[in-house]
Amino acid sequence: MKKKRGLTSCIQEFKRDTILTPIFVIGEVAFDVLIPMMTGKLLDEGVKAGSMSHILQYGATVVAMALIALLLGALSGRFAARASTGFSRNLRREMYRNVQKFSFSNIDKFSTGGIITRLTTDVTNVQMAFMMIIRIAVRCPIMLICAWGLTYTINPKLALIFLVVVPVLAVGILIIMKSAHPLFERVFKKYDWLNNVVQENLLGIRVVKSFVREDYEKEKFGKVSNEIYKDFSKAEKIIAFNMPLMQVCVYACMLTVSWIGANLVVGGDLTTGQLTSMFSYIMMILMSLMMCSMVLVQIILARASAERIKELLNEESDLKNGPNPVLEMKDGSVVFENVSFSYAKDPEKECLKDVNLTIKSGETVGILGGTGTSKTTLVQLIPRLYDATEGRVLVGGVDVRDYDMEALREQVAMVLQKNVLFSGTIKENLRWGNKEATDEEMIRVCKLAQADPFIQEFPDKYDTYIEQGGSNVSGGQKQRLCIARALLKKPKILILDDSTSAVDTKTDALIRKAFREEIPETTKFIIAQRISSIEDADKILVMDGGKIAAMGTHEELLQSCDIYREIYESQTKGGSDDE
Repeated sequence: MKKKRGLTSCIQEFKRDTILTPIFVIGEVAFDVLIPMMTGKLLDEGVKAGSMSHILQYGATVVAMALIALLLGALSGRFAARASTGFSRNLRREMYRNVQKFSFSNIDKFSTGGIITRLTTDVTNVQMAFMMIIRIAVRCPIMLICAWGLTYTINPKLALIFLVVVPVLAVGILIIMKSAHPLFERVFKKYDWLNNVVQENLLGIRVVKSFVREDYEKEKFGKVSNEIYKDFSKAEKIIAFNMPLMQVCVYACMLTVSWIGANLVVGGDLTTGQLTSMFSYIMMILMSLMMCSMVLVQIILARASAERIKELLNEESDLKNGPNPVLEMKDGSVVFENVSFSYAKDPEKECLKDVNLTIKSGETVGILGGTGTSKTTLVQLIPRLYDATEGRVLVGGVDVRDYDMEALREQVAMVLQKNVLFSGTIKENLRWGNKEATDEEMIRVCKLAQADPFIQEFPDKYDTYIEQGGSNVSGGQKQRLCIARALLKKPKILILDDSTSAVDTKTDALIRKAFREEIPETTKFIIAQRISSIEDADKILVMDGGKIAAMGTHEELLQSCDIYREIYESQTKGGSDDE
């Protein structure tokens, strides 16, 4: 079992900065707490006694201490900034690397918006808390203890006043932390929802505008935003009690010390310089208490974020290589043996049921069926995007679970139902299929995919810049570029998941003709809604209810399969005889 990773494992090369920060902080505190003592001596032995030598001596000491404290403070700040920003960088990097290993089911578990929130908002919260912990959380307790110890040496009675304040503050802050934490946990989950709403709206902005749904989208966003506002307001109201609690304790201490200290000075039990030092230490103690409470508030906020980051950091992909993975694929043959599959891993909710199928290397397989008949699910088991719940899938005579996943997917090219192009030139997008591809190879595959003619019409041709998501090319052009990208891999198995739906029938026929003539040894799976796209396939599968309802050639299915015949007649006759 893999050992769970903590957040501290991401400090890595910034350990030196993380260690040096509290060391410099301790040095700064040491000089800060000695300055009031020197100031007291300056007043008592120099000013009050009228001794210029003591004034110069203690004055120079105070100035030197202040300068050293300033230098140490600047160094602690510099190292704290490097450590915290480096820590947050490593957190994002490690999470992102782990996400790249996720299977589709892992990504479905977190949602895209949830992953983005963890990589941004949650990391920022943890970064702030980390900086406070290595700097302020070190400074405040040490200053508190040292300042209290020095007040005790000046006057034990006055020092005991602070011992009454600390338990009151501790109980108050503990109650605040316990009350606020569940609210922050809820808020960050709603941040995930908010990110999903924004992402969905921006990706589908053309659809939103074409259906005039701007008001609906604004209302949906406003609802989520308002829920976050309400929960954050509740949490902030609870945390707001921290300041009044601090102020009550601060002013109570100051008034008590002022009253008792004045009486001690009048009675001759305390000097003016000692009382001045006492007030300085009082401010140090109270400021330390206030800063401690601020750190605790930030920790409350960051605790929920840290738990969410650890959850993503320790998530393991449910798809892994075996102990001795196979690195070579013999051929493009595919066999399904009693395969069943459920996204929920529940036998009662299987979307594929007892599939048995044998495909020889180089064959073309057409897959036809209504919406929700698990056509896409079937082909996603071939490159092991998901694992079969029951049975096994063999590619090249080897169980897909025995392959090295990278080696398997290098030999299986898949053009998904939802085509994706990335921002960059056409060449850069094509080289996703083969980063070492030459210009001649790219032109060749684009000709096969019937993409070259429209690329040549662009002013910059293959150097044309594709906007994010391929928004500046049509649906058919995007599909042809994605097919060309897949062909550039020179795969043993090519899967087209309804990937010619946006091209005309003539272009579709030309693409299929190129496949037959140019890549005859590649096994081809073509999911289509048009029978014309698959009628010349070696085998056609008709899917219904997660099962293979029928299998055969075009002519065989016209004779033996009612579902196939009905689809064929509706498409060739325009559906005139349906009713």
